[in-house]
Amino acid sequence: MRDDMAGPRPTTIAEYIDAAPPAGRAHLRRLHAILEEVAPHAQQAIKWGAPFFIEPRFLFSFNANKAHLNFAPSQAALEHFRDELAGHKTTLNYLQVAYDEPLPAALIRKIAKYQLKRVRERQDDAFW
Repeated sequence: MRDDMAGPRPTTIAEYIDAAPPAGRAHLRRLHAILEEVAPHAQQAIKWGAPFFIEPRFLFSFNANKAHLNFAPSQAALEHFRDELAGHKTTLNYLQVAYDEPLPAALIRKIAKYQLKRVRERQDDAFW
């Protein structure tokens, strides 16, 4: 949980979203639903204070901030979609979406599906 999210530490993703800034809850719920749809069998957990999807390796995570959310699939997944992400704010690890902007649901779904496929095809046992 971010320092700017007051209250007890959430233990579920639903609690995490409920503790997020009110302006972001609709985006966070939509993002969570997209990720559940893409990876319905993934374990969902709060790790390092953020929602994670694991199968059994890291698939993706997200976090809430005061005015935006971060979606974290992997550096490789973001790099693969670099051209499509050109109009969005990104870092090496995150797609950042302001709460007052539309959630790019179709693009997030596409990135999440790519990340799921990429992770399932790996031959190693590393978490990351």
